[in-house]
Amino acid sequence: MAGSIAAKLGLLLLNLAVVVIVSEAKGRKRKETNMVFYMHDYETGNNITMIAVARNPKKQWGILEFGRVFAIDDPLTVAYDRNSTQIGRAHGIYVNSATDGSNVHFLMSLIFTNKAYNGSTLEIQGADRFFFKYREVSVVSGTGMFRFARGYALLDTAFFDIPNSNAIIRWNLTVLHY
Repeated sequence: MAGSIAAKLGLLLLNLAVVVIVSEAKGRKRKETNMVFYMHDYETGNNITMIAVARNPKKQWGILEFGRVFAIDDPLTVAYDRNSTQIGRAHGIYVNSATDGSNVHFLMSLIFTNKAYNGSTLEIQGADRFFFKYREVSVVSGTGMFRFARGYALLDTAFFDIPNSNAIIRWNLTVLHY
Protein backbone atom coordinates (compact mmCIF):
# COMPACT_ATOMS: atom_id res chain seq x y z
CA MET A 1 0.00 0.00 0.00
CA ALA A 2 2.79 2.44 0.94
CA GLY A 3 4.61 1.63 -2.32
CA SER A 4 1.46 2.35 -4.31
CA ILE A 5 0.99 5.74 -2.63
CA ALA A 6 4.66 6.63 -3.21
CA ALA A 7 4.36 5.63 -6.86
CA LYS A 8 1.21 7.75 -7.31
CA LEU A 9 2.85 10.71 -5.56
CA GLY A 10 5.94 10.37 -7.79
CA LEU A 11 3.77 10.27 -10.92
CA LEU A 12 1.83 13.33 -9.74
CA LEU A 13 5.07 15.28 -9.16
CA LEU A 14 6.39 14.26 -12.61
CA ASN A 15 3.15 15.42 -14.27
CA LEU A 16 3.31 18.71 -12.36
CA ALA A 17 6.91 19.29 -13.51
CA VAL A 18 5.94 18.66 -17.15
CA VAL A 19 3.03 21.11 -16.89
CA VAL A 20 5.30 23.81 -15.42
CA ILE A 21 7.95 23.36 -18.13
CA VAL A 22 5.42 23.35 -20.97
CA SER A 23 3.53 26.39 -19.66
CA GLU A 24 6.80 28.30 -19.19
CA ALA A 25 7.82 27.59 -22.80
CA LYS A 26 4.37 28.54 -24.18
CA GLY A 27 4.60 32.02 -22.66
CA ARG A 28 7.75 32.92 -24.59
CA LYS A 29 8.22 33.69 -28.25
CA ARG A 30 10.86 31.72 -30.13
CA LYS A 31 13.82 33.62 -31.57
CA GLU A 32 15.81 32.73 -34.66
CA THR A 33 19.59 33.06 -34.62
CA ASN A 34 21.77 32.68 -37.71
CA MET A 35 25.56 32.40 -37.51
CA VAL A 36 28.43 31.69 -39.86
CA PHE A 37 31.75 30.52 -38.42
CA TYR A 38 34.68 28.18 -39.13
CA MET A 39 35.72 25.05 -37.24
CA HIS A 40 39.44 24.19 -37.37
CA ASP A 41 40.02 20.45 -37.06
CA TYR A 42 43.71 19.41 -36.99
CA GLU A 43 45.11 15.95 -36.24
CA THR A 44 48.67 16.80 -37.30
CA GLY A 45 51.03 19.76 -37.08
CA ASN A 46 51.26 22.32 -34.29
CA ASN A 47 48.34 22.71 -31.88
CA ILE A 48 46.38 19.57 -32.74
CA THR A 49 42.66 19.74 -31.91
CA MET A 50 41.60 16.17 -32.75
CA ILE A 51 43.01 12.86 -31.61
CA ALA A 52 42.13 9.28 -32.50
CA VAL A 53 41.07 7.34 -29.40
CA ALA A 54 39.91 4.02 -30.91
CA ARG A 55 40.20 2.09 -34.15
CA ASN A 56 39.80 -1.26 -35.84
CA PRO A 57 43.05 -3.07 -34.92
CA LYS A 58 43.21 -4.62 -38.40
CA LYS A 59 43.25 -1.23 -40.18
CA GLN A 60 45.55 1.79 -40.44
CA TRP A 61 45.02 4.96 -38.42
CA GLY A 62 43.19 7.02 -41.07
CA ILE A 63 40.18 9.36 -41.12
CA LEU A 64 38.68 7.13 -43.83
CA GLU A 65 38.73 3.96 -41.72
CA PHE A 66 35.43 2.48 -40.51
CA GLY A 67 35.25 2.31 -36.72
CA ARG A 68 37.77 5.03 -35.98
CA VAL A 69 36.78 7.28 -33.07
CA PHE A 70 38.14 10.81 -32.48
CA ALA A 71 37.95 13.18 -29.53
CA ILE A 72 37.85 16.84 -30.57
CA ASP A 73 38.47 20.27 -29.05
CA ASP A 74 38.25 22.46 -32.17
CA PRO A 75 38.37 26.26 -32.18
CA LEU A 76 35.43 28.10 -33.76
CA THR A 77 36.46 31.35 -35.46
CA VAL A 78 34.75 34.19 -37.34
CA ALA A 79 36.92 33.70 -40.45
CA TYR A 80 38.83 31.05 -42.38
CA ASP A 81 42.11 32.17 -40.80
CA ARG A 82 42.87 30.08 -37.71
CA ASN A 83 44.14 33.23 -35.97
CA SER A 84 40.90 35.18 -36.50
CA THR A 85 38.65 36.01 -33.54
CA GLN A 86 37.62 32.87 -31.68
CA ILE A 87 33.92 32.64 -30.71
CA GLY A 88 34.03 29.25 -29.00
CA ARG A 89 35.12 25.62 -29.11
CA ALA A 90 33.60 22.38 -30.42
CA HIS A 91 33.99 19.57 -27.87
CA GLY A 92 32.91 16.03 -28.59
CA ILE A 93 33.53 12.96 -30.71
CA TYR A 94 33.44 11.78 -34.31
CA VAL A 95 32.90 8.15 -35.19
CA ASN A 96 33.57 6.93 -38.72
CA SER A 97 30.34 5.01 -39.07
CA ALA A 98 30.30 3.99 -42.73
CA THR A 99 31.84 0.71 -43.82
CA ASP A 100 33.25 2.47 -46.88
CA GLY A 101 34.77 5.19 -44.62
CA SER A 102 32.84 8.05 -46.25
CA ASN A 103 30.94 9.32 -43.21
CA VAL A 104 31.65 10.45 -39.67
CA HIS A 105 28.91 10.79 -37.09
CA PHE A 106 29.13 13.98 -35.00
CA LEU A 107 28.25 14.17 -31.31
CA MET A 108 29.47 17.54 -30.09
CA SER A 109 28.82 20.61 -28.00
CA LEU A 110 29.50 24.05 -29.45
CA ILE A 111 30.58 26.05 -26.41
CA PHE A 112 30.45 29.80 -27.06
CA THR A 113 32.95 32.17 -25.44
CA ASN A 114 32.27 35.36 -27.40
CA LYS A 115 30.56 38.34 -25.77
CA ALA A 116 27.15 37.79 -27.39
CA TYR A 117 26.69 34.12 -26.39
CA ASN A 118 29.30 33.56 -23.66
CA GLY A 119 28.58 30.36 -21.71
CA SER A 120 25.77 29.21 -23.99
CA THR A 121 26.00 25.89 -25.83
CA LEU A 122 24.44 24.09 -28.77
CA GLU A 123 24.30 20.31 -29.02
CA ILE A 124 25.02 18.92 -32.49
CA GLN A 125 24.32 15.45 -33.83
CA GLY A 126 24.34 14.01 -37.31
CA ALA A 127 26.09 12.43 -40.23
CA ASP A 128 28.90 14.34 -41.89
CA ARG A 129 29.29 12.83 -45.35
CA PHE A 130 32.52 14.74 -45.81
CA PHE A 131 32.98 13.95 -49.51
CA PHE A 132 29.84 15.96 -50.31
CA LYS A 133 30.37 19.69 -50.82
CA TYR A 134 27.45 20.57 -48.50
CA ARG A 135 26.13 18.56 -45.57
CA GLU A 136 23.46 19.16 -42.96
CA VAL A 137 23.57 18.23 -39.26
CA SER A 138 20.98 18.72 -36.53
CA VAL A 139 20.95 21.11 -33.61
CA VAL A 140 19.17 18.98 -31.02
CA SER A 141 19.37 21.15 -27.89
CA GLY A 142 21.06 24.07 -26.21
CA THR A 143 21.72 25.92 -22.97
CA GLY A 144 21.93 29.54 -21.82
CA MET A 145 20.72 31.86 -24.56
CA PHE A 146 19.98 28.77 -26.68
CA ARG A 147 17.74 26.96 -24.21
CA PHE A 148 15.31 24.59 -25.99
CA ALA A 149 17.18 25.15 -29.27
CA ARG A 150 16.25 23.26 -32.41
CA GLY A 151 17.71 23.78 -35.84
CA TYR A 152 20.32 22.76 -38.34
CA ALA A 153 23.74 23.64 -39.66
CA LEU A 154 24.90 23.50 -43.25
CA LEU A 155 28.52 22.40 -43.40
CA ASP A 156 30.85 23.32 -46.25
CA THR A 157 34.42 22.03 -46.42
CA ALA A 158 36.68 25.05 -46.90
CA PHE A 159 39.91 22.99 -46.62
CA PHE A 160 40.49 19.22 -46.46
CA ASP A 161 43.91 17.54 -46.27
CA ILE A 162 43.08 13.81 -46.15
CA PRO A 163 46.64 12.44 -45.73
CA ASN A 164 47.17 14.60 -42.62
CA SER A 165 43.53 14.51 -41.40
CA ASN A 166 43.28 18.31 -41.24
CA ALA A 167 40.19 20.31 -42.20
CA ILE A 168 38.50 23.67 -41.94
CA ILE A 169 34.70 23.48 -42.01
CA ARG A 170 32.44 26.48 -42.66
CA TRP A 171 29.25 26.34 -40.56
CA ASN A 172 26.07 28.18 -41.56
CA LEU A 173 23.88 27.67 -38.49
CA THR A 174 20.17 28.41 -38.01
CA VAL A 175 18.51 27.78 -34.64
CA LEU A 176 15.18 28.55 -33.03
CA HIS A 177 15.32 29.05 -29.26
CA TYR A 178 13.68 30.88 -26.35
